[in-house]
Amino acid sequence: MYIDFLLERFRTNHASDAVVWRDQIFGYGFLADAVARWGRSLADASVAPGTVVSLESDFSPNAIALLLALIERGCIVVPLTSSVETKKPEFRAIAQVETIASVSAGDQARLEPTAARASHELYARLRSALHPGLVLFSSGSTGKSKAAVHDFVPLLEKFRVSRHALRTLTFLLFDHIGGVNTLLYVLSNAGCVVTVQDRSPQGVCAAIEKHRVQLLPTSPTFINLLLVSEAYREHDLSSLELVTYGTEVMPEGTLARFHQLLPHVRLLQTYGLSEVGILRSQSRSSDSLWVKVGGEGFETRVVDGMLQIRAQSAMLGYLNAPSPFTPDGWLPTGDAVETDGEYLRIRGRQSEIINVGGEKVYPAEVESVLQAMEGVADVTVSAEVHPITGQIVTARVRLSTAETLPEFRRRMRLFCRDRLPAFKIPQKVLLVDEAMHGERFKKMRIVS
Repeated sequence: MYIDFLLERFRTNHASDAVVWRDQIFGYGFLADAVARWGRSLADASVAPGTVVSLESDFSPNAIALLLALIERGCIVVPLTSSVETKKPEFRAIAQVETIASVSAGDQARLEPTAARASHELYARLRSALHPGLVLFSSGSTGKSKAAVHDFVPLLEKFRVSRHALRTLTFLLFDHIGGVNTLLYVLSNAGCVVTVQDRSPQGVCAAIEKHRVQLLPTSPTFINLLLVSEAYREHDLSSLELVTYGTEVMPEGTLARFHQLLPHVRLLQTYGLSEVGILRSQSRSSDSLWVKVGGEGFETRVVDGMLQIRAQSAMLGYLNAPSPFTPDGWLPTGDAVETDGEYLRIRGRQSEIINVGGEKVYPAEVESVLQAMEGVADVTVSAEVHPITGQIVTARVRLSTAETLPEFRRRMRLFCRDRLPAFKIPQKVLLVDEAMHGERFKKMRIVS
């Protein structure tokens, strides 16, 4: 009922590649049969419509089929991947999970009922409408994770229109709105989902070469790691046609270098939030940070320099936090933007803007300059409290050189002198060895 249009496309393309998993190819005929088989298993296990089910898996043929069967049965799905292993008990409790559907590394799945009974008002609304639901937890990188509840029906609506079929590497997973969006886009257009167990630059490039991947949805942080590793030199990436990037602000220098090194690849900035879904987007050009966002079902406006969105696919609300929407249904995104006609340039999160004696500093702007320095493998810029200026700019830097901190600080100040105003040059620098991003390849900022 809910995914009839998907199942029809599966049947029409039964002989086409649907999923590549551990270098094995599974066709759309297999996927259609697996969805039907899981539908019967859910009924036999008395998993009723409206049941809150945690789907605990990374992408695999069985996990994808089980997700679709849960949607078709009208269940409320809570995707939990291995990246949140330590938080699973907490997240299950917040979501009031009634059945755990876990899929092993060998793609064997099992259903296990819990003692919980889900009674949240948002669940009652889904059950009353006889609609499947989706619960997504935020990364919690700047605070407690919030659980956003979606009605799956409006999320599915935009995939009814057929678009391009592409062999796509699924970089983001079930537990991210971008991962869900990518999966449904590929399946609805009878493209091929190429899964990877190794999300290192070398592993991703190897998968692109071996499986002739055309589309890579990823993040600016991963693109920077790819550039630093130079893994792109070791593999044939000629099949790659499009790289989309989102989840955080792209440093201008990173975009320019990536475009210069892979000029045959079209680069597209994407924009979306767990609260409203993924908007359609159009970059001004592959080397431009100016982008148009919106499309059918979305409205945008800028209020006091901050982006707001109203969407037909907006979440119903949070399970564990107040509603963030205005009385007339707009979501203040927290993203500061500049405008040029229909185009926007996203400068950064309002919560991450550094205020140095009344002057605004956007972390991505400083990071872009520092990443252009020879020997800088990665950098994260954030604010630190200061008794005189209110805040100062602090940089955590990972070097590929053997420089000492005093040596690097001297070189950094000389490099930045003609590239940044004095108040934007980091006053505090820390040299670190560890990665500065989370499992979703998004910068983890320390705000103090």
